[in-house]
Amino acid sequence: MNSRAVGAAKLKRLRHSRGLSLADIARALSRLAEDLHHPRLPAVASVQRSVARWESAAPTLPDERYQFMLAHLYARTPAGQMSLGTGSDLAELLAALLDLGESETRIATLRSAVIRTATDAGGMLALLAPSVQAELSAALTDPGRADEETAAGLAAIVDDVNAQIGAVPMVRLHVLLAPVVDTCRRLLAATLPDPVAGRVRTVAVAACTLAGRLAFENRDDEAWRALYATATAQAAQLEDPWRRASVHMSHALVTLYSSPGLADALLLVDQAVRAARSGESPRVRARAHALQAEVAARAGMERQARAALGLSWYDVEDPVDGDPSGSAFSAGHLQGFEGVCELYVGDPCLAHDRFAAAAATLVAPREQVQRAIVTTDQALARIRMGDPRSAADLLHECVLAAVTTGGRVPAIRLRRARSELRPWRRENFVAELDDHLMDILGA
Repeated sequence: MNSRAVGAAKLKRLRHSRGLSLADIARALSRLAEDLHHPRLPAVASVQRSVARWESAAPTLPDERYQFMLAHLYARTPAGQMSLGTGSDLAELLAALLDLGESETRIATLRSAVIRTATDAGGMLALLAPSVQAELSAALTDPGRADEETAAGLAAIVDDVNAQIGAVPMVRLHVLLAPVVDTCRRLLAATLPDPVAGRVRTVAVAACTLAGRLAFENRDDEAWRALYATATAQAAQLEDPWRRASVHMSHALVTLYSSPGLADALLLVDQAVRAARSGESPRVRARAHALQAEVAARAGMERQARAALGLSWYDVEDPVDGDPSGSAFSAGHLQGFEGVCELYVGDPCLAHDRFAAAAATLVAPREQVQRAIVTTDQALARIRMGDPRSAADLLHECVLAAVTTGGRVPAIRLRRARSELRPWRRENFVAELDDHLMDILGA
């Protein structure tokens, strides 16, 4: 059986598992279109024929409109609860669409669109496999019943939320993650077997670190400081130094954008580098040295910045299988850091080329926040190269990216780049940019 036939069989099996006839599912999709305020679908008989074609011996792929409706239909259980995790009907639908020839990028976008609704109904449990939901609910009631599978379920939510950065608004991700942080706190306050306690603590570190970053992005400064303090304290009790390094790096980045001067950020970066050097993750070491290079460059320390970049390139180019951190830090990310160093202590022309190369590699949905930052810095390089009009054109793209990702850092970088256009403030191209900023960001 070829893959398209497999996909068609999965769609038919999904429909049958809910006891739906072709006419039933056609009516359900038509109702969803109305409920979601989408254009009306064709007559029920026409929709029914489309469903039959998707499940036929020579199946066709549902178009994007129908994919969206199907995703919302199967994102809920027959009882009406949101269920988006492994083993859910939604997961089976997405697998069927892949078999029918849809791209992985489109599937990721479709799933992100559905996850946006998880903050309205279902909450964090919607991101779990159905088999894990009941066990986690029991552990929330009685922490003594927590086991390795409970911890794995919580870790899956953290990974899922992290993967949606850049695709789902930060405020919704923060809402999804907050119950995980609270659950870990409650479990760690109870008496757990040593293996389970260690696993839950590992999840707590990841959850609090990510929640701290999301709280910062959502401008809740009191919350992010408390979350990073918790993550640091919990990481200190773990054996893996690279986990401590990861907390310090994330903390350093938000500190860099929220504190006057560089002293506090530099202290955190130095702690991250020390922890990373004693750990077993080359990718975490590479990122720690890259961040060290950026902070040094911003402080005007060219020699230290270039030395740190060299160490970062050494670890990025070292072919290591199975990095324990699972970090996606790559040469593309490092080129962005290299560009920042050139921007502050080197040649803006070289900085521009590094930013362009980095932006070209940052194409995944999860990388859109980083791409927005890099592109904004590329515009800043154009200003320093004496090409403000071209820089303003690029900043128009950055405005859209900042809105799409909902990130605070892209918006901060954008405003800083705009401030360097002050010498040309009477030019039409700057006035047009200001109008765009006002319309979109209220800046």
